[in-house]
Amino acid sequence: MVIAIIGLLATIVMVSLNTARGKARDAKRRGDMKSLSLALEMYYDANSAYPSTGGVWWGVCVNGGSKATSGASAYIPGLTPTYIATLPTDPRGDTSGWSGYIYQSNGTDYKLLCHANGPESFPGSSDAFYDPIRPTWAWAIYTPGASSW
Repeated sequence: MVIAIIGLLATIVMVSLNTARGKARDAKRRGDMKSLSLALEMYYDANSAYPSTGGVWWGVCVNGGSKATSGASAYIPGLTPTYIATLPTDPRGDTSGWSGYIYQSNGTDYKLLCHANGPESFPGSSDAFYDPIRPTWAWAIYTPGASSW
């Protein structure tokens, strides 16, 4: 009986810890996306355009293994180190598929997503990170012209 009670309490504690960890990762994602958005706006102010992905449809994803977090091959080209020291990666560390932060831009507009296996929760329609195209599998920050991407 005592062992069962201890097991039950341990389970409750573990569930609470996992919930807290998920909320902490979501808070980090919010901060990362705000920092990236600020860096993108500073880049735009200096260059009159956003860093372009050259027409590649979501072809730049650090956690998918295709791009780095700094230098010429960074997943947001030209942003580091002038506008942000290094580009963040999703705090969950999932490196499968298109998980993590992904970016697309035609130079005039951009869309930045925290995508697929990243977020533990998803913003409601009144939240600044809500993506109407992917309401249950991504967070987004975007310019008005990229809302439908």
